Amino acid sequence: MTVILIDGPSGSGKTQLSLRMQRGWVGADAPTVIHLDEIYPGWDGLEEASAEIAEHLLEPLRAGRPGRWRRYDWERGEKAEWHTVDAAHPLVVEGCGALSRRNAALADLTIWVEADDAERKRRALARDGDLFAREWDRWDRQWQAFVARENPRALATFVVPN
Repeated sequence: MTVILIDGPSGSGKTQLSLRMQRGWVGADAPTVIHLDEIYPGWDGLEEASAEIAEHLLEPLRAGRPGRWRRYDWERGEKAEWHTVDAAHPLVVEGCGALSRRNAALADLTIWVEADDAERKRRALARDGDLFAREWDRWDRQWQAFVARENPRALATFVVPN
């Protein structure tokens, strides 16, 4: 089982990199890609999602058991169904908060994606619209606290300027 974590600030290009990796994967088993955007339990959920992927997904997979993750239903504002991940298949997890010290210890490859701050914000708001524009500062405060505590860029095997 290969585990790849991709982290970086909003709008830096993490999702696009993960999808390019999935499409270009050589071998019979293309990786499962999990986007943390589907897991964050609301706008204040970065820390919770980061911890949950360690506990429910990465640690079981490293023990040779199926991992799982729980989707968050943004429209209903509540946690939704569980999804199972087979320990035999490669896995890519991408999103803000993927690369904590705990998670990095469970990964085979860690990637940090970065881009100019103005360009990142432009991309993120173009992608997610007015809703994210209203929540940008709230999200960024969590992100900055996570970065100050975990220093994910320093945990990366590779840094990808985008």
